[in-house]
Amino acid sequence: MSRMIKVTAALSIAMAAVACGDKPQALNPGSASKQDAVAFSGTGSAYMDKGWKPGDKASWEQHLKTRMQNGQNDYTKAN
Repeated sequence: MSRMIKVTAALSIAMAAVACGDKPQALNPGSASKQDAVAFSGTGSAYMDKGWKPGDKASWEQHLKTRMQNGQNDYTKAN
């Protein structure tokens, strides 16, 4: 039983030491990190829906609403 307590204590100390080693993950203002853009800003991709205007939030929302009403599922194979 004493051995089990020692092993448990050693594992607890090891886990506590690992948890203290986490580094901050904040973006630095001067770094080359890319900030996220709003979804309706577009990518200029060939896969954009025809009729959608990049940067137009109302157009983006209308296209999403239409896709939802038509039951489109982006994860299934098209017929």
